[in-house]
Amino acid sequence: MLSDQKNLQSPDLSPVTEKMRQALLDKLKTLPAAPGVYFHKATNGEVIYVGKAAVLKNRVRQYFHKTQKDPKTEALVKEIADTDWIVVDTEMDALFLESEMIKRYMPKWNILLRDDKTVSYVRINMRSEVPYVSFTRTPQDDKAVYIGPFYGKTAVAKALRILRRVFPYYDKPYDGKKTLNTDLGLTPGIEVGRMSAQEYKKNLRKLRLYLEGGRHKLISEIEKQMQQAAKEERFEEAAELRKQLFGLRELQKKIVFSDKEFLDISSDQALVDLQKLLGLADPPRRIEGYDISHQSGTNVVGSMVVFANGVSDRSEYRKFKLRNQRNDDTANLREVIERRLKHQEWDFPNLVILDGGLMQVNAVRDLLWNKNIAVIGRDKSGDHTRNAAVRIIIPKIGENQEVMLSPDSHVAKLIARIDDEAHRFAITYHTLLKRKSMLS
Repeated sequence: MLSDQKNLQSPDLSPVTEKMRQALLDKLKTLPAAPGVYFHKATNGEVIYVGKAAVLKNRVRQYFHKTQKDPKTEALVKEIADTDWIVVDTEMDALFLESEMIKRYMPKWNILLRDDKTVSYVRINMRSEVPYVSFTRTPQDDKAVYIGPFYGKTAVAKALRILRRVFPYYDKPYDGKKTLNTDLGLTPGIEVGRMSAQEYKKNLRKLRLYLEGGRHKLISEIEKQMQQAAKEERFEEAAELRKQLFGLRELQKKIVFSDKEFLDISSDQALVDLQKLLGLADPPRRIEGYDISHQSGTNVVGSMVVFANGVSDRSEYRKFKLRNQRNDDTANLREVIERRLKHQEWDFPNLVILDGGLMQVNAVRDLLWNKNIAVIGRDKSGDHTRNAAVRIIIPKIGENQEVMLSPDSHVAKLIARIDDEAHRFAITYHTLLKRKSMLS
């Protein structure tokens, strides 16, 4: 057993000393009795495990209780030299933040300790005549919508049960039969004529938007729809929309989100480091990442991904089909940025991260500087692997600055996460257009 534990430990890490362990135990005495996300770190500062907790004080201290643990957990504990945490408003906040931070840091112990059954996605096949909502551990290439991954099913299942009162849905394939859930108002009631399949799909789109983080956008849309319906004397529809609106506002008080900031960004070391590196007045609250994808100048697309307070906000993602199809990445990027800046109804970012080097930065920096938006480029020289170097170009008046970041640093992890997401989103859209063109 001892030899197994030893093999699980990283040989390149210096051991945790008694002095380190005592300092950590003293630090854990300040843990709050609040929900949040915690980060276990090794002696070299590397984040080796990310977890969530309904009560940080109770959950984190459990690691250091002298109780019997499985060999892998025992080996993890031996590597923990420090622990940091971020406090959030609710368990659901912690669920989404944990998922984002695992994607950012890819901690080795989340992989070693993870039971595949604890990773889940919410699946909705919107192409079905009457879709249903379910959980799965293995997304398929079946054109269904997959929301996640969520590391742990319990919290998101609890949220869905509450959301179901606002947006009733089927949790099994539709067979046209009335059930107890029909009487309880937990299904759309197509089987009894309460709602049409088309109206049901509209509600599912709202449910999806909420789960992807677009809660404020959704509430604003429902308010506008309610006011328009009332103006046009469609009073039954207005009443139903008002019911949804009240339900969502009540949810904000219960489990899912509150009106406060998603998290205290001063607790996100990556954002603080980014502020210092770029000389910004404040940590960047909204960061946009851009990438271009095409095949020899055909099916040219651009992607815009948005990270709010260090966390991806998929409801704000945008994609662009280039009006001028050409094999010129700098011209393509400039077109995308020009078109984006015309959308003043979208909040402007504090920082833009480009997939590219000096040529890409020079192509658009005047557009962004005119709007007081900071910009940097990540120059991977075509290497899109997860282990690609994090070399950034910072434009300066007179001379640009090139900075090579340690791949294990917080800021490097954040930049790589945003850049990877922009690349993934662009490739996905390019592939979609390519398939369509092949079929036409």
